[in-house]
Amino acid sequence: MRLSDLQKKDIINISDGVKIGNIIDINIDDKGIIKSLIADKTTFKFFSNTDEIEIYFDQIVKIGDDVILVKNN
Repeated sequence: MRLSDLQKKDIINISDGVKIGNIIDINIDDKGIIKSLIADKTTFKFFSNTDEIEIYFDQIVKIGDDVILVKNN
């Protein structure tokens, strides 16, 4: 799977069913292993700074065809 494929998926919090956002970047360690996904938080504010959230791989429950389900506290 490519990063561009992941960027098309919505990230959904399984605890409350709320859309968190979409992937905008990834965090890779020195060994080339992906540590986390960086997502923009879904907000309805115009002309504001982009809020970002870091989602670690242990938080990912399922990567589906259309969504990524995460357990985010």
